[in-house]
Amino acid sequence: MHSYVGSSEHVWPWSSSTCTSKSSTAQLISACDRVQHYGLHRGTGRGAPEIDIFEVQAGNIKANTGNFLKMPVGQPFMSSSYQVAPGRLPRPGEGWWPAPGQWYDNLTGGVNTSLNIVFYGTYNHFRDDTDPATQDYWSDAISYNRQLNASHFGTFHKYRLEWELPEEANENNNYTRSYGYLRWFLDNEFVLEVKGEGLNATGTGAEITSEPMYLILNTAISSQWGFPSKCPNMCPCKEYNCHGGFQETCGFSEGFCQMMDASPIEYKINYVRVYQDKNDPKQKVGCSTPERPTRKFIEAHEKKYKLADDLHPLKPIQNGGGPCVATPDVGNANGTANCGGPSRGICQSKPSFTCRCLDGWTGPHCTNPIGFDDIVWDPPETWADFGFSGPSLKVLSGGILTLGVLVVILFMSPFVLKKRRQIMGGWAPVSSAGDYERRVGV
Repeated sequence: MHSYVGSSEHVWPWSSSTCTSKSSTAQLISACDRVQHYGLHRGTGRGAPEIDIFEVQAGNIKANTGNFLKMPVGQPFMSSSYQVAPGRLPRPGEGWWPAPGQWYDNLTGGVNTSLNIVFYGTYNHFRDDTDPATQDYWSDAISYNRQLNASHFGTFHKYRLEWELPEEANENNNYTRSYGYLRWFLDNEFVLEVKGEGLNATGTGAEITSEPMYLILNTAISSQWGFPSKCPNMCPCKEYNCHGGFQETCGFSEGFCQMMDASPIEYKINYVRVYQDKNDPKQKVGCSTPERPTRKFIEAHEKKYKLADDLHPLKPIQNGGGPCVATPDVGNANGTANCGGPSRGICQSKPSFTCRCLDGWTGPHCTNPIGFDDIVWDPPETWADFGFSGPSLKVLSGGILTLGVLVVILFMSPFVLKKRRQIMGGWAPVSSAGDYERRVGV
């Protein structure tokens, strides 16, 4: 998933390694590229697709009414989706069920689910492009909605995604190509499956992604998703404020502000776990793997991955320094006020009450274990990578000794010259034979 707009242009949400007329002009790094730069593999398309494990839309618009007139699932619901480019054409209109050949096959939904016909994707246009006819592209949102109820928001739930990578035919899979799949579950109940065969059948080149991905857990509220699809009558829809007047509240979905005013509002996460098969060579940890190298490209395009005030795309993790309290918070022994608890951090009283992390823990309040990758697939280059090897310790020691003698000589030279001038006072060198004769009176 993308985070900065500059880094996503013609990258989000591409997942294609097929050279087509559209990918050659609309995909920043496409399979049509025949020149290898930044460590990228020739003929391999790259992108930043998006897998939404869950997005929740609250409200009280019921199924088969309002915006969900033609859907058996209404608000509140959970949406699970795979957003991918290039999008397919022809495509169904929003709010309408797709006609044969308009959408993807090999989609399977679970109980109390429905294809999300309200949102099929996005048309992507960037104002700096010089040829929109060839550079613009559709991205598809392959999504299903799962019906929820009001009681869903009062307890913990388990959201699960199973992601199997595609694989070319080889001896490890009996020379049978695998197109991969994505499967979603809610509290161990099946929600949706997207098979790679369905993407492959469209002929667009879209596929189940093999890109290194990272996890984002946020509370983002989008004006393009979760709000009325059309601005209500007599509503300007320019400003949104639940505590404002009619012109500032009319653009919200019915019940939205009441939900936000409810007390307390909490978004709690108990744990996040990632499981991988250590015996499967396709499954790796890291943002720059041998199959999908990324590091050099990002380093060469740092400006696209940071804001104006950022020095580098990634900021260092703060180790300690967060505010804490002098009296331990007995109600939350391992909370931030206690620097994660006695086994994680200490609240220092000087110079001010701030956390100091113990070994193995980090973060402002020492609540996070220090993580690491078992294998760093793409470490930064060293001088040795360029064929340069520094001098040996013996040569280096000799060089330091020589440099030391030279410094002593240079340091002593002014004193030696001054002493010599004192000894040779009144003496001047003979510059020529004629000068010598004049001096001795010959």
